[in-house]
Amino acid sequence: MSRWGFLASRRWAFFLLAVVLLTWLAWQLGQWQFHRLDDRRERNEIIQRNEALPPAPVAEVMAVDRPPADDDQWRVVEASGRYAVEETVVVRYRTRDGAPGVNAVVPLVLDDGSALLVDRGWWPTANRGEVPDDLPAPPDGEVTVTGWVRQDATGDSAEVTDQRTRAISSAAIGEALDRELLSGFVALASETPAPEVPLEPAELPELDEGPHFFYGLQWWFFGAMAVFGFLYLLYDEWRDRRREAQEAAERSEKY
Repeated sequence: MSRWGFLASRRWAFFLLAVVLLTWLAWQLGQWQFHRLDDRRERNEIIQRNEALPPAPVAEVMAVDRPPADDDQWRVVEASGRYAVEETVVVRYRTRDGAPGVNAVVPLVLDDGSALLVDRGWWPTANRGEVPDDLPAPPDGEVTVTGWVRQDATGDSAEVTDQRTRAISSAAIGEALDRELLSGFVALASETPAPEVPLEPAELPELDEGPHFFYGLQWWFFGAMAVFGFLYLLYDEWRDRRREAQEAAERSEKY
């Protein structure tokens, strides 16, 4: 049998198949990480561009029947109206620097009768999931707010029960409150007049590129290691068989 005949064995066939699948998976995961890097860069460009723009009237960016476009994420908008304080929705399980807290989301009723959902900010609590009784109230009367446009959350976390939720969705909150809301919401930057006790404002997203580039390289490195390991074991097997063949030839010559 040829010294390479062992490749036809079931063990080596399964081994080769496993290496091919592992290498393919590592390549795909590396590609996925680089696609995420591209998405992150695109998102950062949108945020930087929108943060540099002057505040736009909310009606130019948000509408009742149209979700905010991806290009409008973190665009600064301005709106005037009156807070519907009795319809405040508490967003639970929000932490900052490891401290538990909640976010207060209040509809701002506009002149046309629709309402803009405003995430007024974060307030600390004693325990995770607690709904505080001392949540500071927003300003009374006519209020002008500026804030960053955000898209709705999706999934089970956006469900609203007893005016409490874990993620902000204008669709779910509008249904729970039986109120017509503009799609999406605004993370508050400022409000005039100022409240007696302000909440901690929204945290702007980090504009770094994240770990995706190095994760992508790591996956490709794992794939390359799988190929290298297979080739090394292949060479090692061939070398052993070659040595065995040489030893057998030497023994036959002696006898």
